[in-house]
Amino acid sequence: MEGEHFEQQELLQSLRSKATEHSSQGRMGGLYPSLHQLYATEPKPRARLHDTSEAMRDCDQALEIENNHFKTLLCKGKVLLGLSKYSSALECFRTALLDPQASESVTVYMEKCKKLESQAKTGAFDLSDWILSGFRGKTPELAEFIGSVEIKRSEVSGRGLFATKNIVVGALILVTKGVATERGILGSEECVDKAQMVMWKNFVDEVTKSVRRCDRTKRLVSSLSTGEEEEKLEIPDISLFRPETYDDGSKQDLDMKKLLSILDVNSLVEDAVSAKVIGKNKEYYGVGLWTLPSFINHSCVPNARRLHVGDYAIVHASRDIKAGEEITSAYYDVLSSPLEKRREMAESWGFSCKCGRCRFESGLSVVNQEIREFEMGLERGVDAGNAVYTVEEGMKRWKVKGKDKGLLRASYWGVYEECYNSERLMRRWGRKVPSMEVVVESVADVVGSDERLVKMVVEGMKKKKNGDCSSNIAEMERILKLGKGVYGKVVSKKKAMKTLLGLE
Repeated sequence: MEGEHFEQQELLQSLRSKATEHSSQGRMGGLYPSLHQLYATEPKPRARLHDTSEAMRDCDQALEIENNHFKTLLCKGKVLLGLSKYSSALECFRTALLDPQASESVTVYMEKCKKLESQAKTGAFDLSDWILSGFRGKTPELAEFIGSVEIKRSEVSGRGLFATKNIVVGALILVTKGVATERGILGSEECVDKAQMVMWKNFVDEVTKSVRRCDRTKRLVSSLSTGEEEEKLEIPDISLFRPETYDDGSKQDLDMKKLLSILDVNSLVEDAVSAKVIGKNKEYYGVGLWTLPSFINHSCVPNARRLHVGDYAIVHASRDIKAGEEITSAYYDVLSSPLEKRREMAESWGFSCKCGRCRFESGLSVVNQEIREFEMGLERGVDAGNAVYTVEEGMKRWKVKGKDKGLLRASYWGVYEECYNSERLMRRWGRKVPSMEVVVESVADVVGSDERLVKMVVEGMKKKKNGDCSSNIAEMERILKLGKGVYGKVVSKKKAMKTLLGLE
């Protein structure tokens, strides 16, 4: 195929030169049919090679000669569809449908464009039926979607993604396809490092190909941080990331050194502490680059999570978000992680966290020797029920109120979890500590939903009802709300959500 592509390139260049020469002399004559035929066939091999920028240029040049050429319109529509430019692709297919050569496949493409365009405008995605089918068949086709967000200078670090409207828990924030992804099975512990190195090399190669083949992809990737001089970086308009935005054809320089720095800072692992993978890719270790999610900074009080479906990253609210609030996720485990442990994890990531939770706990530990002694006791190993009681009584003395209680409960979640899961400890301490439901709600309110919180409530309800999870409507609604925070509203049917949560 590449040999055929090279020969067509040479012939195309020759005809272009002749066309320029003849045009200057005012005599195109019989050259038009030859030139048009090559322009019309040229985009197809380019598109197969994913050279979308050149394929689009060739399509446009061919359509300048004959603006209703069926095969060119069909090819251009497919290229535009691959670039997530749904309305533009739809116009190409509509025009192509007028041609006598048009088959039913053109109508199929039109319906696909309409469906994806609707998703892109409304954010009305639903994975429920796919989940209920046991993830059988093809992974659902998703549209690119950007909700009510903008990019601004962040107090956390460099630039960040911010909500422009209130966003409720589970609501969709954005859906975007990866520039490139690489997946594999890591195997035994001894082989993990080698397998990851091979995957990383393949991943870098795929990203490199993507930015070379598509000018728009290169511009998006070039806008990402290299981890240096964050305060000097330009703040891109959110429209840059909308696929239908007009392409001005400008070029961006992106050398290999800069690209590697961008990948080092912005690449994401699919199955991470703040993300879930559903479908067949759940069995694999995956790494990828998704441009707009790369602007989401870390916080120890995160408000967003990712769901990975195929090559798409779906970002949704894991708790309620107010207009003007920065969209954040957890880069590392912020549940059952006291301040010092979180500081160590942040250091391993190459930054120092200054979120509200870290500032609050830092101020509390400075003035409170009791907290330091308590944490030393945890390291030595103490009765979990006694530890929970100590934290709860301590918060009364330390005058910790409101949501701040949820922050400390999140930091010492490990002992709360151990206490509530032990019938022996609950018999002894149950009347002296808050109910599990109160603690879970307060923790979810500040750090968002988490699978461990859901599991705690599910197990608690099963114990109360001897394994029956359907009799208490209020408790079920509480679980489903937590589930929305983990998986998002893209799972709209209760039966599908219950399946994911292990309730069916």
